[in-house]
This record gives sequence, C-alpha cells and structure tokens, in this order.
Amino acid sequence: QVQLVESGGGLVQPGGSLRLSCAASGSMFDSNAMGWFRQAPVKEREFVAAVRLSAGTYYATSVKGRCTISRDNAKNTVYLQMNSLKPEDTAVYYCNALVGTTAVGSWGRGTQVTVSS
Repeated sequence: QVQLVESGGGLVQPGGSLRLSCAASGSMFDSNAMGWFRQAPVKEREFVAAVRLSAGTYYATSVKGRCTISRDNAKNTVYLQMNSLKPEDTAVYYCNALVGTTAVGSWGRGTQVTVSS
C-alpha cells in the first residue's frame, strides 16, 4: 500500500504558477504509474495528469499545455508544475498510484489550490 502526502498548494492569482509535490511511501510507487487528481467543491474528483514508470505522461484536456507532471524515483516523489492558473483550477489536489487513469491506492489529505484575485 502507498502512503501519500501532498504539499505545495496555496492561494495564487490568475495566471500564476504553483508546484505541487507528493511524497509516496510503499512499494506501489516503484511498480505503478502515478497521477494527480483534483476535487472542486460540489464536484466529483477528476483525473488531471499521470506519469508512467517510463516517464511518459498524459493529461486531462483541461490542463494540457499548462501543467507538467514528473516523478523522481530516487525520492519517491511526484510533482505537478501548474502554470497559467485559472479560477476553475481551484480544487483540492490529490496524488495516487494508477492503473490506467484509475487510482488504486488510499487517498491522502490532498493540498488546497485556490486561484483568485
């Protein structure tokens, strides 16, 4: 089982940037793709981005071109660099181990991202 601790969220103005981090412990990090999800108020949790063991990446249409996901296998950490942030990016962001775009681990507490002027 993977234990996940997300960090790096905060309040940022539209057009700003944030870099989220997810520290993972457990064996699933070494054998799974990892991804980011987000959940806005009164909405369901949605897939944002994923990075495969091979470092290949894929993104939700809503963030493609604005976000970059990466992983540091030596540090068991996954990152999400978010640029050109929009108010609609406001959500709690979570990471998880993936099969396809389906999360397979337990959820962490997430990190709040608020985009507002």
